[in-house]
Amino acid sequence: MNRVELVLHEIESARGYTNDMLSNIDPADWFRQPESGITHVAWQVGHLAIAQYWLGLVRIRGPRDDDEQLIPANYAELFGKGSVPDSNPANYPPIEEIRGAFDRVHARTCEETRALSEDTLDDPVDKPHPMFDNKFGALQWCAQHEFLHAGQLGLLRRLFGNQWLR
Repeated sequence: MNRVELVLHEIESARGYTNDMLSNIDPADWFRQPESGITHVAWQVGHLAIAQYWLGLVRIRGPRDDDEQLIPANYAELFGKGSVPDSNPANYPPIEEIRGAFDRVHARTCEETRALSEDTLDDPVDKPHPMFDNKFGALQWCAQHEFLHAGQLGLLRRLFGNQWLR
């Protein structure tokens, strides 16, 4: 397995695990915050969409004019680093739109990652990050970051009374 295949496997595995965490969460619970200031499912999913967009696409190939077809520009404000979850669904796009961006960005990330050459992975990213300084690191962090948030989704599932996944 080469590094492109490895990192693609990591990204796909993380998404599979996240999708398992999302299974059986009632849409009525997507904006439910167990306590004020605690995250909610919609924010987690939107955050994973915008994070994967920046880590798996922009840091690898730069922004493109048609990217807004993948993810709306306001997602950085709603779900990006430093944003604060709000329990009012009226302040967010509908669940179907959030989930759609989550799925579209993931599909494009996998498609574009599959097309990368091994040599490209060693290229530096324009803006180094505390967790990485090259494209391979950005893609690895994309998967690791998703696992971190999948854990938060797992906790929300349990707080909402969902069963453990087997």
